[in-house]
Amino acid sequence: MSLGTPLRHLASVAGGLWPTTRREAGWLLGLLLVVAAVLAFAGLAGEVLEGDTRTFDRAVLLALRNPADPGDPIGPRWLEEVARDVTSLGGNAILTAFTLAVIGFLALTEKRAAAVLVAASVGGGTALSSLLKLGFSRPRPDLVPHAVEVYTASFPSGHAMLSAVTYLTLGALLVRVQPRWRVRLYILALASATTILVGASRVYLGVHWPTDVLAGWCVGAAWALLCWLVALWLQRAGRVEIPLSPPDGDTP
Repeated sequence: MSLGTPLRHLASVAGGLWPTTRREAGWLLGLLLVVAAVLAFAGLAGEVLEGDTRTFDRAVLLALRNPADPGDPIGPRWLEEVARDVTSLGGNAILTAFTLAVIGFLALTEKRAAAVLVAASVGGGTALSSLLKLGFSRPRPDLVPHAVEVYTASFPSGHAMLSAVTYLTLGALLVRVQPRWRVRLYILALASATTILVGASRVYLGVHWPTDVLAGWCVGAAWALLCWLVALWLQRAGRVEIPLSPPDGDTP
């Protein structure tokens, strides 16, 4: 038997395992991103527990402070006020109000299954954040004074994680019911920018170590992606309202 026969058989098997449609490729990419985000969080958590991130955390936190006065963040006074406003976008009160508003809108527009999915996604992410904080119990930074009041443990950042969970999950849901690809890109860019700004404000205000925020982004993005994949599966199973179809000539 020639060498070409087993090679052709191997290629045939590999071809059967490779995604054959755009839909399957999207699912595979989504799962890979979830795994990558979880692994990144696990790696960060291990480094934090071993104390290997201490030098990095201290360097970044001090770089954002006036060397002559650690209680004074760099930049003009108005920038600190803006940071306080931005950080409130990741607070429990704002996220809860925003989520309830979206749930109400979905219910009123007869997308009740989608409303339940949003409630479960954000509620589950909130519970996961609380459990992770209790499990790691990392103290808040004591290197610089805090510019806002804090009451919980430091790792991972709840503001960074929950803003990712809420804004990315809601953004992904809105993308599914928006027919125009330009608007989809706008929604995802807005959700991502808000998540990044909220996390960055926590470090600037001195209430989180940088690795707290990075970890929050990782696990929050993983949760949002997982919820998005569940939403796709439920839609195709007919259990969540089918999204609108893009008009001709406006597909991505």
